[in-house]
Amino acid sequence: MNSSNVVFHTKVKNYLNEKFFIMQLDSTLNQIKEKKCIIEIFGLGYVGFPLAIRLSSSGFKIRGIDINSKRLERLQNNILMESELNLKQEFIHLRNVDRFDLFTDSIKTDTSKVGIICVPTPIPQNQVNSNVFVNSAVENFLQVSKHGDVVILESSIEIGTTEKTKKLIESKGYKVGKDFGLCFCPERIDPQNKKWNLENIPRVIYSSDDTTHQIVQQIYRHVNNSHLIRVVSPMIAEIVKSYENTFRLVNISLVNELALLCEKLNVNVKDVINAASTKPFGFMPFYSGAGAGGHCIPKDPLFLLNSAKKFGINFDTIETALSINSIMPKHIAESIEKIGEKEQFKKTILVVGLTYKPDIEDMRDSPGFRVIQELSNRKFEITIYDPYYKKELRQKYLIENNLEDFDLKELEDFTDDDEIKKFDCLCIVQHHTQSKSRINEIYAKSLVPFIYDCSNKLIKNPQ
Repeated sequence: MNSSNVVFHTKVKNYLNEKFFIMQLDSTLNQIKEKKCIIEIFGLGYVGFPLAIRLSSSGFKIRGIDINSKRLERLQNNILMESELNLKQEFIHLRNVDRFDLFTDSIKTDTSKVGIICVPTPIPQNQVNSNVFVNSAVENFLQVSKHGDVVILESSIEIGTTEKTKKLIESKGYKVGKDFGLCFCPERIDPQNKKWNLENIPRVIYSSDDTTHQIVQQIYRHVNNSHLIRVVSPMIAEIVKSYENTFRLVNISLVNELALLCEKLNVNVKDVINAASTKPFGFMPFYSGAGAGGHCIPKDPLFLLNSAKKFGINFDTIETALSINSIMPKHIAESIEKIGEKEQFKKTILVVGLTYKPDIEDMRDSPGFRVIQELSNRKFEITIYDPYYKKELRQKYLIENNLEDFDLKELEDFTDDDEIKKFDCLCIVQHHTQSKSRINEIYAKSLVPFIYDCSNKLIKNPQ
C-alpha cells in the first residue's frame, strides 16, 4: 500500500470514528426523547431537589446524588424541610414507583447519562477554592461515564470554570462537542417568590454543540418549557450569572447607604422609595435592611471582582458595594447601643429573624448573625428567635456564617408576654410571615420599650 493510500485510509478511519462518536450523542438525544436516559442530579439542596422532583414527575429516571449523609438519611426517611413540604407527597410517590433513587456516588449504566451539577460553591478565600464541590461532582460522574454522556453545570461558578471543566472531561479521553456534551445553565432560583419560579423563569445557557443543545432542550422542556437563551461562549454565561447578583448587591448597598442618610435627615427611607417607585421607567425599587446575605449575593460579585484583578482592573463599584454591605450590621449595633445609653435601657435584647431573607430556612451568610456578633462585641445579653431556627443545626449555622463558637440563647416561647417583657430591646432583622402578627402585637401592647426594625416593615399603630 503506497503512502497516498495510507493517508486516504487514515482520513476515512478518522472520519468514521468522528461520525461514530457524534452518533453516540445522537443516541443520547433519542434516549432523552424516549425518557430512557438516566439523569443524575448532584446536590439535593434548594436548587437540585425541586429540579429532581420536576424531572422525575415528567417521566425521567432520576438519581439524586449528595455527599451530605444527614441530608440523604433525612430524605431516605421521607423527612423534608419546611420549605420542601409542598413536594413531599410527590417525592414519596416517585420513590415508590422507582423513579427517584438516592445515592452518594454516580453509578455505571448501559444507557446514556446526563449529570446535572447543582452543588454549592463556597465563597472564594485564600484556603478555599470555590469550585471544589463542582470539580468533585464532575470527577465523580466521569469515573463511570462513557461516550455520549452530557454534563450540565447549574452551580454558580467562577469565570473560566466551564473551560476548566472541558479540559477535565477531555483529560479522560473524551472530546467535548464531539462525543461528550457540556453545558452551563446557571440556576435562577428565588425562594418563596410567588410570581417567578422554576417553571416560568427563563434561563441563559451555553451548549458545547448543537446536538447537546437539543438534548438540553428536551430536558428543560419539562422544567421551564425550554425557555433557554443560548449564548455563544461559556464565559458569557458565567459573567451573566455573576453580573445578575452583582446588580442586586450594588442596588441593595445603594439603598442601605441612602437609609443611613435618611436616618440623619430624620426621613423614612421607605417613604422615599415608595414615592420613587411611581416612576414608570428607569427605576427599580430595592429596600433597605441589615445587609445582603444568602448563598449568591455575597459570593457571585467576587467572581467578577477576582477576574478583574487578574487584569489589573479596579472594579470599584463592587468593592464599594461589598464595603457598604459589611458595615450595616455594625451600624445597627451602634445605633441600638447609642439609643440604649441615652434612654438608660438595660443591654437585654431579643433578635428576631436570622435567615438571610424572609420565609425561608436558609441561614447562610445571614446579616442576622452578623448583627448578633456586633451586639455580642458590645456586651449585650442576646436572646434569639426565628421560627426556622433548629437547635441541632447550631454548629452548622456558625460555620456557614464564619463565626467563632459562642452562646446562642434561644427564646422558647415567642407568644409569652411575660418572657418578652424581660427584654429592653427587640431587634427585627427579618420579618417572617409566621411572626408578623405577633410582632405587631408586641408593638401594640408596648411589651418592650424599644424596637429596632432593620428593614422598616413594622406597621405603625397596627390596631
